[in-house]
Amino acid sequence: MKDPSNPSSEALSRFAIVSQVLARMHGGEDRADAIAAAAACEFTLFDGSPRYVSARSLYRWLAAYDGSGILGLEPKERAVDASLTLPEAFVQFLVREKRRDPQASIPEIICRATERGVLDPGEVVERSTVYRTARRLGLAIARCKHAKDRDARRFAYPHRMDMVLCDGKHFRAGETRAKRVALFFLDDATRYVLHVVVGSSETKELFLRGLYGCLTKHGQFCALYMDRGPGFIAEDTVAVLAKLTIPLVHGEAGYKEGRGKIERFNRTAKADVLRGLDGRPDVDASCGALELRLSHYCEHGYAQRSHESLGGGTPWQRFHNDERPLRFPDDSAKLRAKFEVWVERRVSNDHVASVDAVDYEMPKGYGGQKVVLRRRLLDGGVGFLHEGRVIDLHPIDLASNARAQRAKGDVDNQDHADTQPMPSQSAADLSFARDFGPIVGGDGGFVTPQDNHDADLSDEDLSW
Repeated sequence: MKDPSNPSSEALSRFAIVSQVLARMHGGEDRADAIAAAAACEFTLFDGSPRYVSARSLYRWLAAYDGSGILGLEPKERAVDASLTLPEAFVQFLVREKRRDPQASIPEIICRATERGVLDPGEVVERSTVYRTARRLGLAIARCKHAKDRDARRFAYPHRMDMVLCDGKHFRAGETRAKRVALFFLDDATRYVLHVVVGSSETKELFLRGLYGCLTKHGQFCALYMDRGPGFIAEDTVAVLAKLTIPLVHGEAGYKEGRGKIERFNRTAKADVLRGLDGRPDVDASCGALELRLSHYCEHGYAQRSHESLGGGTPWQRFHNDERPLRFPDDSAKLRAKFEVWVERRVSNDHVASVDAVDYEMPKGYGGQKVVLRRRLLDGGVGFLHEGRVIDLHPIDLASNARAQRAKGDVDNQDHADTQPMPSQSAADLSFARDFGPIVGGDGGFVTPQDNHDADLSDEDLSW
């Protein structure tokens, strides 16, 4: 059975798509309308390839997620036969044509097959069957997306923590003009800045640290809207949100109707504080100092300013006067545990496992085996279950290994060397001992000749 703590890439992709439906349903749409709207959208996978999902698949995935969570979104194993109805010659022709001309449509390929004699002139081939075969074989079947097909409606949620918007703003700070990025977590309904973190680049580690801080300060929220930044589309990010049961909505490029609020806040923050940090010698450019500065601005500056879209009220007033109660986590340890993922790695023969391009030393005895490692995404630690307890792994120290003294012999068997039996003598050993045995015994005396021709000599012959 698949481990729910280590979902596959396909399950995480399906969760990201199901999140779009859940977010719409939470916004007031009924199930049918939410699925129909999501089926008309183009989704982008982790590798950047586009993907369309039918309404039938969305119904099936949503039911599976409601019943079994992320585990229900794992793909079912099935036969990998290309097609049971299409001729084998046409399937091979389909593969060749699609690889040579990926933009060719399914009807065009059927016409080409008829013209080239692969199909008989009167032979009828269903386009849907060819389409499913192409998808099963992993061939390119992307279609051109028109602007009229985009779902670009504006949205606004009525209560706090219904929807959280997250985006990064790059800026420079300090006398050295150090490159920095600030991730702001903005409440959609009240425009209140829930949390802000600062780093040197937009990474998944920075986002997950900000997400954890947001949850501990203000509790659980219903949905999360982000763009396709490098820290937002990582599989670890989707895996953590799946454990937290927070639907994730990835906005499309140029979709101002969805990202307009966070983009407008970024422009305000740049005009108020970020542009004034560049080149100033009195500004500490460390990430912690900048986080403190920006948190002070968000709490005592922006939150206390009247907002036009809030009817003249301030974000602080709207957030703290909202009737919906905040939902804080029951146990901080359980919350941190949801920011851990398990990954499978193969240990090299010199007892090294690699995680995120970092080599970690493994205990002796696991060389050449596949092991499961626990990654703590908040602090970057890596653990391993060894002899019934989880131990922390450390990056390999090559300089120390170069000078460390090597162990001699089999260390594990040194304590038992005296109790092990001596190996049996071979026939060659027995023959050598018979013909070239020692003339002096173990007690220092001469060995009495036995079983040789010297035993037949008389005392007189031996008097020499």
